Amino acid sequence: MQVNRTMRRQKQFLVILVGTCLLTWSCQKQSGPIGLAEPAVAVLGSENASSTQAQPVEPKNEAETARLFHGPVSGIVLNSQENLPIQKATIFHNGEAVHSDAEGHFTLEKVDTKQPILVKASGYRQTSVPVPVEAKLKVELKPFDAKGLYLTHFGVSSKLLRNRVLGLIKETDLNALVIDVKGDRGLLSYKYDVPLASQDGALKLTTIKDVQAFIRDLHQQDIYVIGRIVVFKDNILANYKPEWAIIDTRTKKPWTDNEGLAWVDPARKEVWDYNIAIAREAAKAGFDEIQFDYVRFPTDGKLSATKYSQPNTMENRVKTIDTFLETAHRELLPYNVYFSADIFGYTPWNYNDTDIGQKIEHVAEHVDYIALMVYPSGYHLGIPGYRIPVGHPREVVYYTMEKAKKRLDGQSKKLRPWLQNFRDYAFDRRPYTGTEIKLQIQACDEANTSGWLLWDPTNKYFYTADAMKALKSGTDQLAVKSHKPEAVSQ
Repeated sequence: MQVNRTMRRQKQFLVILVGTCLLTWSCQKQSGPIGLAEPAVAVLGSENASSTQAQPVEPKNEAETARLFHGPVSGIVLNSQENLPIQKATIFHNGEAVHSDAEGHFTLEKVDTKQPILVKASGYRQTSVPVPVEAKLKVELKPFDAKGLYLTHFGVSSKLLRNRVLGLIKETDLNALVIDVKGDRGLLSYKYDVPLASQDGALKLTTIKDVQAFIRDLHQQDIYVIGRIVVFKDNILANYKPEWAIIDTRTKKPWTDNEGLAWVDPARKEVWDYNIAIAREAAKAGFDEIQFDYVRFPTDGKLSATKYSQPNTMENRVKTIDTFLETAHRELLPYNVYFSADIFGYTPWNYNDTDIGQKIEHVAEHVDYIALMVYPSGYHLGIPGYRIPVGHPREVVYYTMEKAKKRLDGQSKKLRPWLQNFRDYAFDRRPYTGTEIKLQIQACDEANTSGWLLWDPTNKYFYTADAMKALKSGTDQLAVKSHKPEAVSQ
């Protein structure tokens, strides 16, 4: 029996040896060396990612993860519709933010397989993808232009106004809604975890009971949800913390504007912390975008009586706004929300800070979208070639967008302006009907902006349906183009 077992082992050894020799001979008969398979490409983030992506093999445990994955992650960001590279996309992972180059490529040096990779770009919907194992990442972003309406702090609680706005969105090509997180008087629209807000009175008149449920309902209707935060115009905080306020040199009390509302000092870090904390809570609640309004120094009231914590020079104003926006942007990166700022319509035309701390090139460095307020009624001096701007809504919007694009090296997709959907208040009190609204929208389309937002502080939007219907039907007589004046080309 022992002899038989020994003979069987010898035969098995011979079989293995012969098989090995045959395999070696077969490999040597190839035309070249044995080639390794190309690295896998994980296609993630596209509209139909679930059916098209190549899923990398998941590691069984942490030890295997460390063994399988070596070094940084590289990838490419593409337009999901045209398969073209997306430049300047923001990729955030494990505390590191990088941007894609002109060919859409990026590299992440510090990788944590437990954390997702967050990807966004102006003019697209954001996405979140897992870290691939031994794969080059291919991320596809879906193009998106927001076309939205606005509901005020109290308008969102009115069933009549809310249903009218949601009905317009449902029945037209509108797809976005802006609602106040913190409104013009410092009131917060819902309760969340910011201790100071419960102390200063900002929560005394909340208008949304369950903001997460409200946002979920909007998302189910395919509505992009933007949370507006009024920053430095904050009557509640300024009176609760007068040491943080702009001080009136005449009264030694918080200074107030022409509405009788107090402002906080834009340079106070405590004010920054308060507003950024609110923004973080809004991001956690599910907003797709956080929009800062009144992110500037005041423009009306007795400005000569204002006292700030630092000298009120252009250098200090610009540095204050820049640093605040940079800080807010950095703090919001882990939440993969878009970040935008409302700025004055004259900023593309002015090369100073318009006395409010806003320079368009500086603001653009720290936000995903610039929401220029290009209301024709707001151009009290007109623009070159158009002294009475309310009579030329298309020209005012179009030439301002072109001016902004030139200042931003052609980055039209960083622009998503606020348009006038209300009666003129500065010139002749004319109503802005469907004709004027449509002309403004067409100007945005011609300038290739990332959509537009309609501002009606009454939330009634009487003429909006007419404008949207005319746009859809392609009514030509409302889209008469005028010749570009020589003065604008300067």
